[in-house]
Amino acid sequence: MKLAPSILIVLSTTSSTLAFSPGSPSTCHHARLTPSTSSLLGAKKTKGKKTTSASSGLKGFGSTTKSSTTSTINVPIDRSNAAMDFYTFLENNGAGANLKRVALGFFPFTPDGEENKLRGVVALKKIPKGEVIIEIPYEAAFNLGMESNDPTLPGSILLQEYCQWISGAEASKMKKRDLGPYLQVLPPFGTDELGSTDFFSDEALDMLQSPQIKEETLARRDKSLARFERDVKPMSQIGTNMYKWANNEEITEEHLRWASWIVTSRVLTVQGEAGSGEAYRLMIPLIDMCNHDRDSPHILTGRAVPGGTLKVVAGKTVDVGEQINIVYGGGVSGNDRFVQDYGFLDTLCNGAADDITAKILMGRGRILEGAGAKNGRPTLMPEDERERALAALDETTLEEDLGLMSTRGKDMPNDVRSALEYRIGIKKALKKLGYGLVMDG
Repeated sequence: MKLAPSILIVLSTTSSTLAFSPGSPSTCHHARLTPSTSSLLGAKKTKGKKTTSASSGLKGFGSTTKSSTTSTINVPIDRSNAAMDFYTFLENNGAGANLKRVALGFFPFTPDGEENKLRGVVALKKIPKGEVIIEIPYEAAFNLGMESNDPTLPGSILLQEYCQWISGAEASKMKKRDLGPYLQVLPPFGTDELGSTDFFSDEALDMLQSPQIKEETLARRDKSLARFERDVKPMSQIGTNMYKWANNEEITEEHLRWASWIVTSRVLTVQGEAGSGEAYRLMIPLIDMCNHDRDSPHILTGRAVPGGTLKVVAGKTVDVGEQINIVYGGGVSGNDRFVQDYGFLDTLCNGAADDITAKILMGRGRILEGAGAKNGRPTLMPEDERERALAALDETTLEEDLGLMSTRGKDMPNDVRSALEYRIGIKKALKKLGYGLVMDG
């Protein structure tokens, strides 16, 4: 897919790069994570606090508590110790000016939600259309190397950096900066935030009724295990501090799988020098904390070059207290990718993410990424694969699935319930397309 000249940052997934493209304003906001996740505030509701003007930026709040509100911002602002360390990290790396425009805040998971449990980026001031919302120097990004279709290599690089931080190992004298304040605001290993199929149980993988997703997931796990056995485990056993966890705990393949998922879900692929044909996997602090909105109009731009900057530019006027969202998957990824790569289902926008997947299964849409794409090129799913996928979905009817969700959904493990939600959404989309699913049992 060709990139528009001004849109040079693209979201990285497992096998391809997709351009971010501006859309139109809507209320299709969605979280990066599933509703089962926790935040730095947990389930604790924020009490009213002394208010001040937001015009002076984050440092003007003056609160020492975990969150703050103002007369113009009714969104809890994250001022936990970890968040404050992260803000200082931004300042120390040439990105402090952003803190006059935005901060980390907490939002409901859905537009009608009541509890603010989802961390995202909130505007501290009105930002006119066309002006910069976030601007991060290239040198402040964590460069994980050239783009490829294997996340386990950059995953091993991230894991090494994370191990050095969490184990308290002494940093190398050659190290240019401390990434600890950034690393500590990432989803931690072993939390319930890992909603990707990479962490699904066998029961949950079967509940998807998608042989293709199950096979790709197992293949990804095989890649992770192979990388761990070949590159990580030997280094962790020779007495170095390269791969040691907290309290000198030995790391496992699951740690590498977690790091690879962090790469898949958060990394942005950014083009290098013009005409070079090079692209790099970057973790870009603050930008990678923006949540997903399929219809976000905001534009990501910049190049991975020394002295360059990586920006989110307002595609519409942003109001004070508004959440800053971006588009994941270039706006063309379906829920078959979201459940694998990002760990949540994009259930809003009238089921657009389900429609994309359903069209692929009906032979009306092309596979743009993942194992089904041929050499990273868009391709139609072969007829025999479509038949296999639809046959798996036909094992139960939509009505049976809805009944199962109604009677047992609340008692299901998170991954099993997410899998059931996935197949319900796909079956509803197939029905809209006229597919002859047996509806009456």
